[in-house]
Amino acid sequence: MSAVPRAPAAPRTVAERLAALAQHQARLRRCRRCPGMTGPPVVGAPVLSPVLLVGQAPGSREIGLRRPFAWTAGKTLFRWFEGIGLDEEAFRARVYMAAVCRCFPGKAPKGGDRVPGEAEVASCAPWLEAEIALLRPRLVIPTGRLAIARFLEHRALAEVVGRVHPVRLGRRTVDVIPLPHPSGASVWHRTEPGRTLLGRALALIAAHPAWRAILRRPPPRAGTAAQAEARPRA
Repeated sequence: MSAVPRAPAAPRTVAERLAALAQHQARLRRCRRCPGMTGPPVVGAPVLSPVLLVGQAPGSREIGLRRPFAWTAGKTLFRWFEGIGLDEEAFRARVYMAAVCRCFPGKAPKGGDRVPGEAEVASCAPWLEAEIALLRPRLVIPTGRLAIARFLEHRALAEVVGRVHPVRLGRRTVDVIPLPHPSGASVWHRTEPGRTLLGRALALIAAHPAWRAILRRPPPRAGTAAQAEARPRA
């Protein structure tokens, strides 16, 4: 079991923040705090990005491939982002990809993936809090109801998608632009009003200064050792 991460107490230089991010991910990969979840924890590239994507929890395929959004839902998600300037490879290299829970929660009795319990969400929360402190994002994109609830009070998707929500995170105010989950089992983003609100949300992301910044120039990234460790062995 790994120690619970603590947010950095003082500002760091870019080099120090990158080193801290790599160390954070190494500790996160060793985490085994939730006995009801299947690991190892899934993390994205250690990129010091002003844009933070927060998903819900990885599926079984993501655990095997050790990448967030590595299966069917990811294909839809990356198609959305390709429409506003970043294909999958560029997105993974320029956006920090996190999640409410980093391990697979298992299958629900009636089919589909189980929704993580409150204790599991709380157990994983310090990892995301530490990442927010290190990254200092200007734009957060929570994807799916569980991720949206991490930043906004519970409301219907139609009330939160397609809007910019300024949210206080620590000592900083960050823009939160929610997206629906891209699961093929969901029809929300394929029917009205979801289709229109999704388009509006993507347009808001495309116009955001943080998004425009990563289109112009890739953010700094920690060394390749962390990525090598994350790749599945042949």
